Amino acid sequence: MNAPIWIPTAERIAHARLTGFMASIEHRHRRKLQGYAELHAYSVEPSGDFWRDLWDYLEIRAEAPPSCTVRSIGSLPGAAWFPGARLNLAENLLRRSDDAEALIFRGEEGSRRSMTWAQLNGQVASCAAALRAVGVGIGDRVAGYLPNVPEAVVAMLATTAIGAIWCACAPDYGVDACLRRLGQVNPKVLFAGDRYWYAGKEHRLDGKVAQLVRELPSLAAVIRVPYLGADSSADEQAYAAFVARFAGAPSAFVALPFDHPALILFSSGTTGAPKAIVHGAGGTLLQTLKEMALHTDLGSRDRLLSLTTTGWMVWNMMVSALGLGTSLVLYDGCPTHPRGTRLFDLAEEEDVSAIRLVPKLLDELRSSGVCPARTHRLEKLKCIIASSAPVLPRHYEFVHQSIKSDVHVLSPAGGTDVMGSLATGCPVLPVVAGEIQVRSLGMKVEVYDANRQSVVDEAGELVCTQSFPSVPLGFWNDPSGERMRGTYFAMYPNVWRHGDWARITPGGGVVIEGRSDATLNVNGVRLGTSELYQAVQPLAEIAEAAAVEHGAQIALFVRLTAGATLDDALIDRIGKTIRQRASARHVPGLIVAVPELPCSSNGKVSELAIRDALAGKPVATSGLLNPQALSHLVRCAHLAQQSTSSIASRTGVRTEQEAS
Repeated sequence: MNAPIWIPTAERIAHARLTGFMASIEHRHRRKLQGYAELHAYSVEPSGDFWRDLWDYLEIRAEAPPSCTVRSIGSLPGAAWFPGARLNLAENLLRRSDDAEALIFRGEEGSRRSMTWAQLNGQVASCAAALRAVGVGIGDRVAGYLPNVPEAVVAMLATTAIGAIWCACAPDYGVDACLRRLGQVNPKVLFAGDRYWYAGKEHRLDGKVAQLVRELPSLAAVIRVPYLGADSSADEQAYAAFVARFAGAPSAFVALPFDHPALILFSSGTTGAPKAIVHGAGGTLLQTLKEMALHTDLGSRDRLLSLTTTGWMVWNMMVSALGLGTSLVLYDGCPTHPRGTRLFDLAEEEDVSAIRLVPKLLDELRSSGVCPARTHRLEKLKCIIASSAPVLPRHYEFVHQSIKSDVHVLSPAGGTDVMGSLATGCPVLPVVAGEIQVRSLGMKVEVYDANRQSVVDEAGELVCTQSFPSVPLGFWNDPSGERMRGTYFAMYPNVWRHGDWARITPGGGVVIEGRSDATLNVNGVRLGTSELYQAVQPLAEIAEAAAVEHGAQIALFVRLTAGATLDDALIDRIGKTIRQRASARHVPGLIVAVPELPCSSNGKVSELAIRDALAGKPVATSGLLNPQALSHLVRCAHLAQQSTSSIASRTGVRTEQEAS
């Protein structure tokens, strides 16, 4: 095993919520658990007792208690979790009602406004009553087209309080991208923002909202939400007026079955129509609170800052932290504007305990040379959560060297489909750079080889072989369940196939090698892209890379750091480094330098979009943040393949400048 890059102190272990939870299980069941491995083994026992222990530990509020924990836990899909229980998601997230700040909004343009727990409860009650007044009932869909402002949180909680279903698109989505998502679910009400800022530029939404309204005939009301909160308009369609009519309304939460639909999350849509994934209230509640309490170690004294948009699953995870009494710092805007330390400025000013960001941002900060460890006071910061892409050793090293040496780095793998993680962090165990620490509690995660055998220290398909409460209820407009079964269960009936190519380490960690449908098949051997990326990470000239299978070879696309050129010397070093640090099979036959790589809506480089575009297959570019990058990449690759230079004959390599 590699040496740990971080080890929790004895004090931190003693005070971790995970430690307290483990003690409660030992007392309740009169059994001794020797560390996390035994706790995880207990958590996936077929009795499902772990989930009932979690229910009680979290003090889930329910009108009717469950008659049992689970029926048919081996059925995937098909298990029935907490039958007979009736609860409400919003009620369980709104337990605090004091005058401390619950939501703190910080806008890129410099604004700050906040909402106390008492005010948040009042706003949710008023908004819920207003929604009922315009005809929203149980099972109706309410949509958001909003930046990450407090009103988005209020609208989501108010929607689920009355038993309606919340869904959202980020405001940077174009009209077509929104319609491909919201058009599937026919929302009755739309909460729409008026503007947002990004990288110093104001983006007005009026025109896009008008188009959306014209194309969504199901809408009964459109509620305008001003970015800065202030709105003196008497227009009943303005958020302030909409809610003010019901000021002082009592809280009224509709108790519904455990698996009542609460949220619809949309997949990225880069390889086809976005999937409208339906999640239940109970599964969402247990899975997200488990993640935030036990794996992230958050509680009522903490503040969480998540770099996210409202259209991402991470936003819903963030909102769920309210159920632990955790306050949320809502930032909307570019994380490096007007300076690279913007998130750490906020962390210092708002006493943030945990920051959620993406590995791509860590690379940008690393390249820019920022060092918050020297420039900022981050005493309260105890956790950095990096998600959306594999976290490589350089990311861990940068965090501990340049941000804070004593900070727990988590790199959860899972996401939209499971409303949580399959592998994640553990606050009471050491962190090894490049490895996800543990398999998530309650998730029977394995890696299958080509013969459907569970393997360790060998790459294969990441699967979950037992049901869990947050298995999606289905896809919208898929009444037979055929599309959902085809997505997750076609390869292995009765087993959840997540779509990641992964490896479980002998020490119990997990390494994500890449998407299994984007793995590299070289001469019949499947190779994970993560190994190739880790091989090139010591090369200072490479800021970002994407590798895909193209024909009978590997094509490597690189975004270079400022001032670097893909010349003969760098080409040779790339090939030698990959050969030495990975294998000869990983050495690409084609290398092309490009100014940017295409990213999906969550900021993750889309290898599948690159692969399909190179093969001439259609790509839904509306699911990409920067679709122009794809066309430029394909043009450069095509020109590179036509090269007859000595470089091309040896390695198939062309620089972007030569290709142009």
